[in-house]
This record gives sequence, C-alpha cells and structure tokens, in this order.
Amino acid sequence: MHPLAIAAVLLAALTHATWNLAAKRAAGSRHFVWLYSIGSIVLYAPAVSWIVIYQRPQFELVHWMALLMTGLLHMGYSLLLQAGYRVSDMSLVYPLARGTGPLLSFIAAAVILHEPVSGFSVLGVLLVVGGILMVSGLVSEPHKAPRIGIAFGMLTGVFIAGYTINDGWAVKVLLISPFIIDFSGNVLRALLLAPMALKDRVNLIAEAKSFRTPILIVAVLGPLGYILVLFAMKHAPVGHVAPMRELATLIGTYFGARMLKEQVTPVRLTGALLIVSGVIALAATG
Repeated sequence: MHPLAIAAVLLAALTHATWNLAAKRAAGSRHFVWLYSIGSIVLYAPAVSWIVIYQRPQFELVHWMALLMTGLLHMGYSLLLQAGYRVSDMSLVYPLARGTGPLLSFIAAAVILHEPVSGFSVLGVLLVVGGILMVSGLVSEPHKAPRIGIAFGMLTGVFIAGYTINDGWAVKVLLISPFIIDFSGNVLRALLLAPMALKDRVNLIAEAKSFRTPILIVAVLGPLGYILVLFAMKHAPVGHVAPMRELATLIGTYFGARMLKEQVTPVRLTGALLIVSGVIALAATG
C-alpha cells in the first residue's frame, strides 16, 4: 500500500476510537446523533462549498443514488452503534462492530469490486478478525458476553460493510469527493432525524448543554476520520483499507480500560497483538 494511504488509515483509526469514546460517554442522550450531525454540517460546510464552487462536480443519477445510499447506511450505523452503547460496554460492542465490518467488506470487495485476493491478504484479514474476537471476550468467556451487546455489535458491522463498499465505489469509480460523501450523509441523517428531535425540544436543549463536549468531538473527528479513510480508498484496495482501519479496536480497547474502567484480560491483549499483526500483513500487500 502507498505510504500516504497507510498514514491516512492509521490517523483515521486514532480519530475513530477517540470519537467513539466520546459517543459512549453520551450514551444517555436520545438526540446525540442528530446534534453531532448538525455540528458536522456547520463545521464542514465551508470546505464542501469550496469544492462545489471551484471544482463544479457533474452528478448524474448514479452519483445521487450513491450519496443516498451512503446517507441511509451511515444513519443506520450511527443509530445502532449508539443503541449498543446504551445497553453494553464499549469494549464489547466496538470490537464486534469493527470485526464484522472488515470481514464482510473484504469479501464484498473481492466479489463485487473484483479486487485481487492474495494468500497474504487473506491471512491479514483472518488475523484482524480473530484478534477482534479475542479482544471482545467471545473466545475466552462466551457465556458471559451480553447477547444484546453482541447483536448490536454485529448488526452495526453489517452497516459498516455496506457503507464501506458503497463509498469505496463512489470515490474510486464515480470519483466523488470524500468531503461530499461524508457531508451528504450528515445532511440526510439530520433531515430524517429532525422531526423527532425538534418535537422533543426540552430534552434536546438539555442534552445539547449536558453533552456539548462529546457533540463537538464527534462533529469534528467523525467526518475527519472518515474523509481520511476515503482518501486511502482512492489509492489502495478497499478490501485492504477496511481491515487496516481496525487498528482503532486496539486504541478503543485501551480507552475502555483506562478511561471507562472496563476489564482488559491477557486474552484481550493477545487479541490486540493479532490485530496489529494483521494490519502489518495487509500493509505489506497491495
């Protein structure tokens, strides 16, 4: 993989784990997704406006369909992730979501986008996914893993795979700007969730004040991290970028242990090492 693509994915992993920590801390907010979506729209509107005015992208129906799909898939991902954080630990939901997503993305990238598959890349994916399963605790103590947390984590991963393939195709084939892809997702999410949020204005205002710091963190880092990932997808195979993003699981596990006081066992640490090994294997291919 190109060094710039690797650097973009690694930086995206750090930003992703950071904003997920903020999202977990705001798990009690009913309108958190709408609030940070509005924040992202305000913050990134100048960059998107510049692209539209000076680059003048020409969109056909297929481009609008891709943007519609990214909006719907990202909304489903955001709502499921936040629901998972309300009922279970970040150190369970986050690794499961990030583990299911790259596995499905790798398979879809090979089948749908016809990206080449090598033995080394398959090994990298298996190491990443296996490590994430160990980090989540499903290998050592499956009977103690909350079933509702597992369900939300894996279903969130399905949506991750969906938007990864859709958006990878949008930047590589349709040549849509990463800024426009992420921005359109926030706009659609804000519009669809607006009636529910504005109907509950008392709680909306209270949550905006109580969770203003997490809202700002996600509003800034959410789009930034994903724009970096989309940039990497333009210069590297989608099936390699998706699993490499899962270095965020290692960072997220550390955050869960140190900042949320969640338990980290030797099995989880071993799983983290497998994730790093898988990332190195994927970086060495493509």
